[in-house]
Amino acid sequence: MVGPKRPVIALFGSSFVQYSFSNGGWGAILADVYARKADIVMRGYQGWNTRRALEVIDEVFPKDALVQPSLVIVYFGGNDSIEEHPSGLGPHVPLEEYIENMRKIANHIKSLSKKTRLIMLSCPPVNEEILQNNKRGALTNVTRTNEVGKRYSDALIMMCKEMKIEAVDFFHTIQKRDDWETTCIARDGIHLTEEGSKLLVGEILKVIKNVKWEPSLYWKSLPTEFGENSDYYVVAPDGASTINPSDWTYHRKIRWD
Repeated sequence: MVGPKRPVIALFGSSFVQYSFSNGGWGAILADVYARKADIVMRGYQGWNTRRALEVIDEVFPKDALVQPSLVIVYFGGNDSIEEHPSGLGPHVPLEEYIENMRKIANHIKSLSKKTRLIMLSCPPVNEEILQNNKRGALTNVTRTNEVGKRYSDALIMMCKEMKIEAVDFFHTIQKRDDWETTCIARDGIHLTEEGSKLLVGEILKVIKNVKWEPSLYWKSLPTEFGENSDYYVVAPDGASTINPSDWTYHRKIRWD
């Protein structure tokens, strides 16, 4: 820990999480929204599926840690839903096993502490045209379709409802935009653009704002660290006081609710 104790929000998943601090990604946006309110901790691992995640989840989220996260946002599914390779190698995980693995991940996170909350994200659709035209290098043996992705996404959302876990159905939400394929999906056909990340952050904040968690983890409900007035701030026009900038958000392109 560095400095005073803040709530910790951990992001756990595959490259969808690892890349979330790059190029205006959704993790970086959340870190800005929660500046001086909570620490956003990234635990993203490129190429991982749910089998790999379960192998090390006790190391990523040890139950005996002195500080447990207040919220964990979990994303797996894109790699699991890749078509099975004839060799038996690769990230593919059958749908039923994927759901069972996600259930195990959810139960582990929920067992960390009574205060630890959980949000699960379903995989977004891909730009199939880009993927079909990009069969080279690391993507040579990657076959991922929205027909299959929808099944994995729908099954995850159903599991979350059964377990009473908060979830973002991002597969369907992103498609509410007519131009989602070109505006929200990056040039690799898989990951998010800055615009797609903004859309996801809006959905995550909507969940956090509306859910009945005690204490609330909504960013406007959390205290601003060292937010008290100080004589060392810029002097106000009256010349007798100072201006407290602790909660200024004018630099943000979006006025997040």
